[in-house]
Amino acid sequence: MLYIGIDLWTSACKLLLVTEDGSILNTVTKEYPLIFPHPSWSEQKPEDWWDAVVTGVPELLHGFDANEVAGIGTGGQMHGLVALDAQNNIIRPAILWNDGRTSKEVDYLNNVVGKDKLSALTANIAFAGFTAPKLLWMRENELENFRKNAKIMLPKDYLTYKLTGVHACDYSDASGMLLLDVQHKCWSQEMLDICGIHKSQMPKLYESFEVVGQLTKEAAQTLGLPETVKVVAGAGDNAAAAVGTGTVGAGGCNISLGTSGTIFISSDKFGVDPNNALHAFAHADGGYHLMGCMLSAASCNKWLCEEILKTSDFASEQADITDEKLGENHVYFLPYLMGERSPINDTNARGTFTGMTMDTSRSDMVQAVLEGVAFAIRDSFEVAKSLGIAIPRSNVCGGGAKSPLWCRIFANVLGIPLDMVKTEQGPGYGAAMLAMVGCGKFASVQEAADALVETASTTEPDASLTAKYENRYQSFKMRRRRMLFPVAMRSITGYAFIPILLASFKVVILQNIRDGSRMQDDNALCNSNVKLEGDEV
Repeated sequence: MLYIGIDLWTSACKLLLVTEDGSILNTVTKEYPLIFPHPSWSEQKPEDWWDAVVTGVPELLHGFDANEVAGIGTGGQMHGLVALDAQNNIIRPAILWNDGRTSKEVDYLNNVVGKDKLSALTANIAFAGFTAPKLLWMRENELENFRKNAKIMLPKDYLTYKLTGVHACDYSDASGMLLLDVQHKCWSQEMLDICGIHKSQMPKLYESFEVVGQLTKEAAQTLGLPETVKVVAGAGDNAAAAVGTGTVGAGGCNISLGTSGTIFISSDKFGVDPNNALHAFAHADGGYHLMGCMLSAASCNKWLCEEILKTSDFASEQADITDEKLGENHVYFLPYLMGERSPINDTNARGTFTGMTMDTSRSDMVQAVLEGVAFAIRDSFEVAKSLGIAIPRSNVCGGGAKSPLWCRIFANVLGIPLDMVKTEQGPGYGAAMLAMVGCGKFASVQEAADALVETASTTEPDASLTAKYENRYQSFKMRRRRMLFPVAMRSITGYAFIPILLASFKVVILQNIRDGSRMQDDNALCNSNVKLEGDEV
């Protein structure tokens, strides 16, 4: 039998045709536009997503027997608000995950409703990309549209509705709405009340591998598929990608180096970081996961090479970074080109090079970027470890993982082996695996992962290099605190500013003393006893 995995990207929809032994027979990608009505706004027409499926599936099946298709699974962009009226018509373009219009609403949720209350209700705090702030924005700015809301959906779930006629959502994707009681896997009535939403407006909840329904007669005729095809609930993009890399069950870990960067840690138990530095979501395997998300990962390297160095030959730029240079670079890079989410949650954080001197080379800067991203991922890694979660090894995927040098840096910064899987097709492959479980090919997501996911290569850490990077990571944290501390002071007013200002002067004075000698090494900086309250990650 055959299975279709749908990966709903922000820029395109990728379709995969997969056999029950995990072989990929065909792929088709259909692009669609983004809409930017105002600065920081980001929208799409859900109709474009469905059109991509309608035109893409016949191409995907060309040369294959459509009657062999047993199931369909979806994975894709999270957090987006899709609003339908009572006739299931789209009320307005979808407000996407990367839309930035909700700063006022996020401030209200975090500071008026309160982070502690949000965490108690949903296991998370508010971020601009989440769905609940978008609902508050719509109520405040588009009241007529808000009143028309009959069903509130997420992007991939609109496709599920078009396929089956069922309003459904899986727990992993629902976790990112700030409307779900993640621990108990149900809608939070109190959060619905805060947003002015009735439970009847919310989709029915499913595990990612559960069958939502079969194709409607209209969908089957449109796509050229039999009506017997089963559709599972699917998963949010990161959870679906984790399934595709075998990151399921207790202690699984996956690091994704795409435009943004994520560290995804699966668990069979619910757990929340007390500072909400990591997202606490349900996982597509039926368990839970913690996730740290940095907003700029491989995009930092792309920015430096293409915008500053004016080259797209990333491999050549890394050629001069030889083994003896690893762990010895005197240049540091804070990878906050778009602010930062996990674990510092600071929209005002900015990218910065530090430690540059007259002998700083082009390759030193490239190396600093690669190391800075690894250090920032380790920040989230350390939060997970502080919760008692053992992470003996991790998968690594994404465009950045194609660099052997970057994988080696990551393995030694984290001090664990990194595995590359043979088949890396992102959320679409994981979605197809979920469809296999739903159709009965496998009894569980774990069983599917054990059968279909294989390791292609492993990058092992080196003890001596890991020790060097431990010192450099501590130095990175110190430099980050010095750079981000003045930013934090911008929002401080009144007498509370005075002791912080004095502490800042102390840091500056002592730093000037430290910097008086050019020969001082980074270890001395790490061992400084200057420490401000709350400066640990």
